[in-house]
Amino acid sequence: MTGLVVLAAASACGVLQRRRSGRVRVRGRDEGNRLDAAELGARLGERATLVQFSSAFCAPCRATRRVLGEVAAVVPGVTHVEIDAEAHLDLVRRLDILKTPTVLVLDADGRVVRRATGQPRKADVIAALGEAV
Repeated sequence: MTGLVVLAAASACGVLQRRRSGRVRVRGRDEGNRLDAAELGARLGERATLVQFSSAFCAPCRATRRVLGEVAAVVPGVTHVEIDAEAHLDLVRRLDILKTPTVLVLDADGRVVRRATGQPRKADVIAALGEAV
């Protein structure tokens, strides 16, 4: 009987993880976090910046790079910046980045307004930009 309980709990955790992955949401602890051009290694977008934390062997990171690049190309004033998480551990710790890819949506002042963990859908990214611009 205990084996079934463990299996059910593991299945529930897996379903919850898949449902949350890639969803763009606001987290309370992002309030007040700001990033500037020096921390990003690139200029902020005029209207918004999509910041992607990636790692070298992350397959979803490549797909996320493509999605964010397409959105930045279509929406005027939006910039996409990719950061190697392993090379910027101080920033990863400060922003509580737990897995890659993680995408932060910044407004024009560099304030974090949205966050997504996992591969986001293009429609969700565009909708999240509405909060930033």
